[in-house]
Amino acid sequence: HVQLVESGGGSVQPGGSLRLSCVASGSTDSVCMGWFRQAPGRERERVAIVDTFDGTTYYADSVKGRFTVSQDNATATVFLQMNSLQPDDTAMYYCAATTTGWGPIVCVTDSAYNVWGQGTQVTVS
Repeated sequence: HVQLVESGGGSVQPGGSLRLSCVASGSTDSVCMGWFRQAPGRERERVAIVDTFDGTTYYADSVKGRFTVSQDNATATVFLQMNSLQPDDTAMYYCAATTTGWGPIVCVTDSAYNVWGQGTQVTVS
């Protein structure tokens, strides 16, 4: 049974950087794992995902070139390095994982994500 705990959110000025961490308990050998975000009044957005089986990454167009998702298999941790942050990046960021499969189709299917963390707030102003 996988559980996820996020950390690293906070407040930053435009142009600044933050790094989020998500530690998983339980096996994450072959899952899609990464980050979603939701701002008040907006739909949830899949931000950045890593396929822990082969390291393939997937990014939303809105964050390409600014955000980097990475994994540390030794500690079952996924990171999100966020650079050049803008006010539009303000949101609650959630770590999520799929436990029922992996691969390119699963990783970009939002409904496949069945394990969620509690969320960490990122504010850019």
